[in-house]
Amino acid sequence: MQVERKIQFPKSGKLTIMQVSDPQDMHIVRSAMVKMLNAAYDKVKPDLIVFTGDNILGNHVDDAIIGPLKNKKKAITEKRIRKALAHILKPVEKRKIPFCMVYGNHDDRNALSKQEQADCYKDYEYFFGLNSDEPQLDCDTYNVPIYDSKGEKVIYNLWLMDSAGKDDGTGNGFEYVKAEAIEWYKRKSDELREANGGEPVPSLMFQHIPVPETKELFVECDKDDKCAVLNGHDKKYYKLDTTRANGFAFEYAETTEKDFGQLDALREKGDVCALIFGHDHLNCFTSEINGVNIIQTPGASFRSYGNEISRGVRVFEIDEKDPSSFTTYTIGYFDLFGKNFRSVIRYIMGADEKEVIRDIVWGLLAIFGVALVVYFLGITHLLNL
Repeated sequence: MQVERKIQFPKSGKLTIMQVSDPQDMHIVRSAMVKMLNAAYDKVKPDLIVFTGDNILGNHVDDAIIGPLKNKKKAITEKRIRKALAHILKPVEKRKIPFCMVYGNHDDRNALSKQEQADCYKDYEYFFGLNSDEPQLDCDTYNVPIYDSKGEKVIYNLWLMDSAGKDDGTGNGFEYVKAEAIEWYKRKSDELREANGGEPVPSLMFQHIPVPETKELFVECDKDDKCAVLNGHDKKYYKLDTTRANGFAFEYAETTEKDFGQLDALREKGDVCALIFGHDHLNCFTSEINGVNIIQTPGASFRSYGNEISRGVRVFEIDEKDPSSFTTYTIGYFDLFGKNFRSVIRYIMGADEKEVIRDIVWGLLAIFGVALVVYFLGITHLLNL
């Protein structure tokens, strides 16, 4: 059961936040992802975790295990969603790590609304957040004040912004950060500034889908360029502009459909140290657009698309003595386990893009199994002669 939780810097003065984006799995989970996340929690030992959307693969949670038939009972959907969430949330709860979340475009594409899914999260004691005071906003648009190590004063803040679906059962999951949410942010930012003696409270802002301006970080290129990625909308090829961004991109930016001046609002208020996204599983970079730091984090999912370089989590480290700055880095699957026979086999048996290899492995194992049965039946037959 969710309890009122006050988040503050630890006594060391060093706050560590882990971002997990796009775990995007179902009630029958790919164990490689769970092992990766558990290893990341144990290595980093974060003070809190932010799940930035596509926390479940909602549009497939009702699929039949075999065949085309889909579940049509809401009670079964809820049971499956709770089980899917348990795979990623119980390990966090077991470690007593506070965590919060926003939704992604895959989360609400099923029979349960965002608010109904929020009730699933509330079952966890270490879950905190959600909006309950602003009815014009989605339930996953809210802020989390973070106190100093003495628990006396708010010196940091997290903004969680809904950018996902329309929550109407249509499956149209690429929406935007609402105009009402931008106005709420501006008003709340002013309130925090006033309570902080007129100084902006340093913050990080998390949402699932990147803002449209992220496309400015890509430049058109020839399709034979080794870094070229196809833009499915205009059928042209682009690559990440490495003069403006540090990192990599194996897919073109998929962004929100509308823009109500989010970056302008952030620049005006001057409190957000970085605007952070998930959604684009294959992209991992940092940059600056119009005076706002932009951070793209890759996906954690093994059931959905990814590659050996991108799958992982992002870490933020903030010093209480200088909260307006931060350091950030990512940790991938093979960073955690190294490249050895066991880790490679686990990756092949779990990763979505290794399906063909996985089918070949299972086929060979099946042939070997049949051969063994035939062999032993033959031996048994000879012994009975």
